[in-house]
Amino acid sequence: MESYAPALGGMPEVVKQLSERMAAMGHQVTVLTSNHPKRMAGKMNGVTIQGFDITGNAVDGIQGDSSSYVHSLRTGGFDIVTFFAAQQWATDAALPHLAELSARNVFVPTGFSALHQPRWASYFAQMPDHMRRMDLNVVHSNNYQDVRFARAHGVTNLLLIPNGASAEEFDGPANHSFRTAHGIRPDQLMVLHLGGYTGIKGHREALAIFIKANTGNAVLALIGSGNAKLKQLFHSHWRYFLLRWQARTKGKQVLFLELDRATTVEALKEADLFLFPSNVECSPIVLFEAMAAGVPFLSSNAGNAAEITEWSLGGWIIPGTRDARQYEHPNINMGARILGELLADGSKRSAAAKQGHAAWRDRFTWQLITEQYVKAYRELLRETP
Repeated sequence: MESYAPALGGMPEVVKQLSERMAAMGHQVTVLTSNHPKRMAGKMNGVTIQGFDITGNAVDGIQGDSSSYVHSLRTGGFDIVTFFAAQQWATDAALPHLAELSARNVFVPTGFSALHQPRWASYFAQMPDHMRRMDLNVVHSNNYQDVRFARAHGVTNLLLIPNGASAEEFDGPANHSFRTAHGIRPDQLMVLHLGGYTGIKGHREALAIFIKANTGNAVLALIGSGNAKLKQLFHSHWRYFLLRWQARTKGKQVLFLELDRATTVEALKEADLFLFPSNVECSPIVLFEAMAAGVPFLSSNAGNAAEITEWSLGGWIIPGTRDARQYEHPNINMGARILGELLADGSKRSAAAKQGHAAWRDRFTWQLITEQYVKAYRELLRETP
């Protein structure tokens, strides 16, 4: 795995949840990952961490001694080795050596975000062979581009296991500490966006949708790493001039925040609507987290967001278009119209919140998801000659 806790992000969170729960079930779990300045060597919540000074990927180049990593894969005595995500060193360095590994090999593609980028063409030309050599390929969707790619190339060893959210984090009512800390009145609706500011997680789109929408005295809270930079850009850069002027004219209130995990979870519990007009996703964990928090969502159609909506009935999708790279671009005017309608209809939001929470409880807790992985691993080991 390219990165692991305390590194932040969707994939580190997935692997952390699965690893710690498998360890708690009595399994020996080792994570091979990049070193992190805030992580000590050894065990972390029952999980053995082995760090490497390696970065990069097969296309941009892998920097560091990847031979030591491959040696660990060969000699670690593992029954199962799971590679999370393509396009990163921990998978790419191992792909040429799969035949040398005694373990059963599992691959979780997580979307193939660079699939349509020309410089990755050679990489993906080889990917079907790699996937066929895996003992199992775990996908998070029935219809996203990674599973469509696999099926188009005759890869049949596929298993759908969705993402999820943690009951331990989201069980229990909101305590309203976030609203109190930021001066959000009880009569104000709060729209929340979560995500690190990278340019592709829908920050600009969320601002545009909220500012254009008829939101009354609602507040938009943007929470995630890099939002201090976004705040500076929003208040000074020419690119945001029109939105800045419209926000001032309409009296729109926007918060740009960088918070710890516990405070972020509390903010999500206190939200009235989760807005996520992202451009690029695989299977966005934040939608499952909104469901766990009992909050309805309004999302772009990035990744398999539409599929998650069908599974849960916990939210709505903003129509949009895909560019040549398959980046999603939600329709801002339609998003603004839908947002305004939802903020004006509390009963509609409440019904979606209840349906989403029930679906999460029945199907998408991390404990249930972990049990699906363990079952798949046991079946692979039973098939071992």
